[in-house]
Amino acid sequence: MAEQEVIRLNQILSPLVQQGQSLHQIYINHKDELMCSEKTMYNYIDACLFDVRNIDLPRKVRFRERYKKPEFKVDKGCRVGRTYEEFEKFLEKNPDTAVVQMDSVIGSKGGKCLLTIHFVDSSFMLAILRDANTSKSVTDVFAYLYELLGDRTFKNLFPFIVTDNGSEFSNPKSIEEPDKLSGLKTRIFYCDAGKPYQKGAIEVNHELIRRILTKGASFDQLTQDEIDLMMNHINSYKRKKLNNRSPYETFSFYRG
Repeated sequence: MAEQEVIRLNQILSPLVQQGQSLHQIYINHKDELMCSEKTMYNYIDACLFDVRNIDLPRKVRFRERYKKPEFKVDKGCRVGRTYEEFEKFLEKNPDTAVVQMDSVIGSKGGKCLLTIHFVDSSFMLAILRDANTSKSVTDVFAYLYELLGDRTFKNLFPFIVTDNGSEFSNPKSIEEPDKLSGLKTRIFYCDAGKPYQKGAIEVNHELIRRILTKGASFDQLTQDEIDLMMNHINSYKRKKLNNRSPYETFSFYRG
């Protein structure tokens, strides 16, 4: 489903749920507008695609989960031309290009989460707090970074980005073209399924985040200022592999 379609459904459904209406009531009154089944609405809320969450459904939160939900699958069409094999070919042709990796750090289910961007050569990492783990929240971050950094610096910092197959990264075109009018700014490549070691550097750096934000802890009370403070500590942490320099010092050395 396209990003605009998610936004359209969200604008119809979320305000009515917040007013206390059940999904069944909303479906009966608006099925000609929604153009999807009642079950699909539940699935999309479960996948955190809308402003409302399971906690906003007064009856659903009282029910025990009857079975393990299948993982939310992403349309594989977004991977065409962006596989890990194609990334390796790209790197062969551009051997001096610095690798950038991207991932998510999840708090409590359905709550706030982090988008992490890792510059492998310097171990420098950015972390941006997001209200939900949706593809729109990711594309919004890159639109913000493009506006903040400008065209030249953005393209220099993000020649390409390697990430996993999470549903939040299922709109690569909007990441690659944060300004729709001026074309391609970066390239997205996806790791092979079940092979997180293909972006092992960012996974290792997440261990430092987890010393502070333990697995399962809620991020809902955190602010971006607090996340910045955490990342300041992590990026100031001297590493043996960086010749006893910190990521800040190394990033400044490479990037100015």
